[in-house]
Amino acid sequence: MSKALHQETLHLEALFDGETMHHNVAVTFNESKITAIEPSAEKELIAGTMVPGFIDVQVNGGGGALFNSDPSVEAINTIGLAHAKFGTTGFLPTLITDNVEVMQKAADAVSIAIKQQEPGVLGVHFEGPHLSVPKKGVHSTEFIRAISDAEMAVFTRQDLGKVAVTLAPENVNVTDIKTLVDAGVRVCLGHSNADFETVNNALKAGATGFTHLFNAMSAMQSRELGMVGAALLDDNSWCGLIVDGYHVDYNACKIAIRAKQTGKIMLVTDAMPPVGTEDQSFPFFGSKVIRTGDRLNALTGELAGSCLDMAAAVKNTVEYVGVDLEEALRMAALYPAQFLQLERSIGQLSVGAQADFVLLDSELNVQQTWISGKQVY
Repeated sequence: MSKALHQETLHLEALFDGETMHHNVAVTFNESKITAIEPSAEKELIAGTMVPGFIDVQVNGGGGALFNSDPSVEAINTIGLAHAKFGTTGFLPTLITDNVEVMQKAADAVSIAIKQQEPGVLGVHFEGPHLSVPKKGVHSTEFIRAISDAEMAVFTRQDLGKVAVTLAPENVNVTDIKTLVDAGVRVCLGHSNADFETVNNALKAGATGFTHLFNAMSAMQSRELGMVGAALLDDNSWCGLIVDGYHVDYNACKIAIRAKQTGKIMLVTDAMPPVGTEDQSFPFFGSKVIRTGDRLNALTGELAGSCLDMAAAVKNTVEYVGVDLEEALRMAALYPAQFLQLERSIGQLSVGAQADFVLLDSELNVQQTWISGKQVY
């Protein structure tokens, strides 16, 4: 006889299920899934609003850990816990351009984390190494290279959950893009100086994402639309957007949201180790990154990821970009879930969905975070 799953019910003032805001709601869930959402007759309700857990597809670090420096299960858990405090219930640990040995270690760590069902780990994002040197940002030139069988073997492993790969389409042929897509990889375009035609050829080959829209990509001009123009014009791809006020001007964010097909812009953090800490610097590939307020710069001046968390990204999107709260929440949860093809289980709250949710107060501060029916913050 099978053991009955423990069930718990929360009685809430408000719940946003991914589409609609509800009031006076009872949510019942077991050790992993939501089993009921119904009106509550309780007089004492939990203050705040329950929302779908945030999903971040670009997380380099947090809690003092950088995935490149420590490609281990322990580092993944440190990063996940740091971001869970800010509402992230699902994420892709992100490895930026590095040697193939580090890529293999990172893949092994993600594989173990998924097997052990470590909270929030959905897969892995390899940001590089097949990028454009003129648009490399803080990525190390010494590791930027053409794709080979060694990298392809890592990218196409079937034990890594959802795999995203950021590449520059001018440096990877369409046959390789098709091979990645056929293996289930979500190919993102970024760190690229490609022209409009090259980007469109990559989209036709199956690329479905753009990494941190506007940043480290060929700009849109009147007679050459570049990667930015191709990204905004294409209705079938998703764009990650870093809404921290440093990477992209808030007015540029407004233009992108107006121009792009609704549902295709997702919030990302591109977060680095200082998230969840007071650290003012961290070592980075033999150099150092300095924090000034909430801005991170390499010693050579380039932006080096962010101190952004998903709760702050939602707040900024509402306060400075003028997006209504419900849509900002979709940009943080539903749309990234759709990008990862996981929207049936995460990114929204419904009976049968995973019990991944966040309780926000009236100021949009995270009060509680739950992953698979367990409170992690």
